[in-house]
Amino acid sequence: MINQKWLRQVDPAKGYYLAGFADGEGSFNVSLRKRDDHTVGWQVVLTFNVSQRESHILAQYKRILGCGRIQQRADGLYIYVVSNPNSITDKVIPFFKRFNFLSQYKKRNFSIFCQIASLVMEKEHLNESGLREIVQLREELNKGKGRKRKYNQKDVEKHFQENPQRLHAKQRPFRNEKV
Repeated sequence: MINQKWLRQVDPAKGYYLAGFADGEGSFNVSLRKRDDHTVGWQVVLTFNVSQRESHILAQYKRILGCGRIQQRADGLYIYVVSNPNSITDKVIPFFKRFNFLSQYKKRNFSIFCQIASLVMEKEHLNESGLREIVQLREELNKGKGRKRKYNQKDVEKHFQENPQRLHAKQRPFRNEKV
């Protein structure tokens, strides 16, 4: 277990404020990227983000969690983003387990996100059955609300049907790397 001393030092008033803010403006996402250099042909990307017109509140997430980045879109909206898997499991998930959500919708999505993060940390995304389980859980994440996904469960299934030997492929060397 990682050291969670930082979490005990978070002022509860700020912790619950940020959790409440994320309850309304935050999002837990799991993206899939096609990758020929990955054993199963897919990369699983975990992301937590919060958006806001002012960066001040987002800077509080960055300061308290000690990870992530703040970006500004062309339309002026600021977004706090955490996509490093270690930061997700060591900082974001413990924070929201301590300072939990009130809405049932966000609680449900956070629970699914935690299950997927656990599978990724156990390296289950590197085998076909684990990836399928992740993709199945992902179908329940952020259900409704006009979600947009580049790849879905059908794309992954189609990939495995078209590339059954993919699981036994050797990883290609990086550019400029001698074999």
